Amino acid sequence: MTASGCAGPADVRLADVARARRDGGLVVLEGFHALKHATRFGAEVLGAWTADLETLEALRARLAPDVSFAVERVSAEELAAVVSRGQVVAVARRPRLPHPDVLVGAAAATPLVLLEDPRHLGNLGAAVRVAAAAGAGGVLTTGPQDPWHPDALRGAAGLHFALPVYRVKALPAGGPRSLLALDPEGERFDPRAVPPGAILAFGTERDGLTDALLERADGRLALPMAPGVSSLNLATAVSATLFALRLAA
Repeated sequence: MTASGCAGPADVRLADVARARRDGGLVVLEGFHALKHATRFGAEVLGAWTADLETLEALRARLAPDVSFAVERVSAEELAAVVSRGQVVAVARRPRLPHPDVLVGAAAATPLVLLEDPRHLGNLGAAVRVAAAAGAGGVLTTGPQDPWHPDALRGAAGLHFALPVYRVKALPAGGPRSLLALDPEGERFDPRAVPPGAILAFGTERDGLTDALLERADGRLALPMAPGVSSLNLATAVSATLFALRLAA
C-alpha cells in the first residue's frame, strides 16, 4: 500500500463519495476488509482515503500481504464528513456482468443462492459473504433492495467481487437447474439428495418465501431445528445450507 497524492485513474475525489453512492456504475467500499477483498478479487478501485495511513498499512501487512492499493491520506474531519464509520473508504467501478439468464441457464455443479425480497442490507451482505466462502456460483436477489448498496457491501466485506451478484425481476422459466425452496413445511434437508447446480431460494425471516415461488419450486427443503425454534437469520440459513452441501460433496 502506498500513500497517494491523487485520487485514482478516474480522478475520483473524496468529495465524490456521496455521488458514487447514487451512481449505478460505481460502488462505495467502507472499511479495510471490504477494500481488501475487492482488491484481491480484481476490483477497479478508483480512489481510496484514510485518516490513519500507518494503521491501515499495518493491517494490510498483517492480514493481506498479497494485496496492495494506493490510499490518499485525508484529515479525520474530512473522512468523517463522508463516512460515519470505518477507517478507510474507497470508490470502485461496479463490475459489468453477463445477463443473469446466462448464469441461471448454465448447467453447473455449483449451487446458486436466490434471496427473495431481502429486507435488511447487512443481512443481504452477510449472505453474499457466506456464499463466496462456501463456493456458490452466484447470488440472485429480487425486490427493491440493491444488493450492491454500500451497507450490503460492508456486510459482505467486499466479497461481491468474488462471485456474480445480481438483482433480478424474476427467474427465467425452465433451464437445467432445479429450484429448491427452503421452507419449514418442506421435506427434511438432506444435502446428499440436492441435485448439482440447484438454485436454493431463501425468503425473509418473518414471512418466508412467497406462494408464487413455492408453487414454482421443484421441491421444498426444511432445515432441521430444535423444537420451538421457528426460523433462522437469513445469512445463518444460507450458511447452514451451503456448508452442509460443501461438506457432503
